[in-house]
Amino acid sequence: MPTQTVTTAVAPAPQVERSAGSDFARLSRRMAAEGLLDRRPGYYAARIALVLAAFLGGWYAVFALGDTWWQLGLAAAMSVVFAQVALLSHDLAHRQVFSHRLPSEIGGRIAANLLMGMSYGWWMNKHTRHHANPNHEERDPDVAPDLLVWSQRQARQANGIARFIGRRQAYLFLPLLLLEGLNLSFNSFRALRSPTMKRPVLEGVLLVVHFVAYFGLVFTALPTGKAVAFLAVHQALLGVYLGCVFAPNHKGMLMVTPEMKLDFLRRQVLTSRNVRGGAVIDAVMGGLNYQVEHHLFPSMPTPALGRAARITREFCAEEGIPYYETGLLRSYREVFAHLHRTGEPIRFGE
Repeated sequence: MPTQTVTTAVAPAPQVERSAGSDFARLSRRMAAEGLLDRRPGYYAARIALVLAAFLGGWYAVFALGDTWWQLGLAAAMSVVFAQVALLSHDLAHRQVFSHRLPSEIGGRIAANLLMGMSYGWWMNKHTRHHANPNHEERDPDVAPDLLVWSQRQARQANGIARFIGRRQAYLFLPLLLLEGLNLSFNSFRALRSPTMKRPVLEGVLLVVHFVAYFGLVFTALPTGKAVAFLAVHQALLGVYLGCVFAPNHKGMLMVTPEMKLDFLRRQVLTSRNVRGGAVIDAVMGGLNYQVEHHLFPSMPTPALGRAARITREFCAEEGIPYYETGLLRSYREVFAHLHRTGEPIRFGE
């Protein structure tokens, strides 16, 4: 049967769980037979080397460029580098790089805490819960109605600032992303007091070392005014970059409610969106544009996801499971349309 791609983002009717695990087991066997679950040490050695070179080279350039407003362009470039560090820490957390827990955690804390300034333990806890229940209104922390509402049911129950922002959230989404870098840092330090944090002292020390070095380097290289401007541009664009990488993955796809009964395969496929675009999009999004396959096989190395997507599309066509992918710009249009639609109960006083 030829491959099939769904052409609209309208969420399909959820299917009731049947022969739990059997469909996913068959798909898993196809992936294993292709060797797509095997580690790719050469790829990750090269990727880590490139990211570290860009990271160290960027800081060298800050000092080499000196006292000039061209530093703001360098701040924008460094936001891309920091985002790539974050994407690398994501792969480490999912054991895509190393098969064992200890080297994955060591690498993850170096990349996230020390190099980027984000708590690995806090993010790992939140992201694990997201993977278990993507787009679940009550269980996925990524769609919790904090500042934004992600379903009309959440909108009807919204109070305070969530209700104020929800009224016009499609227009405020990008401006709010300008603050996402600061939000990640704030939540990272706040999480150090959480009982779920496994290594609070270690994580706290690494975060402090990061920010002492981060502010120290910028204020040593630049006069105060330009240093503040550098930090503002860097943090703002870092937040926008990360938000634009993660937003297309699930926003606007099926929202899962407690009464829905979905097996693992359908829960992951129906709530996820793939983004087409070739090698450039693969690099910019760190492989997260293959969100369906990443959610089905979280430990699958990034370079295997493209081939895995073709196999998954074929399998879903055989089983009659809607599989959705689209271009990057259309994915953003769908996200904004979803945000506008979910705010309707607030705007119309429902």
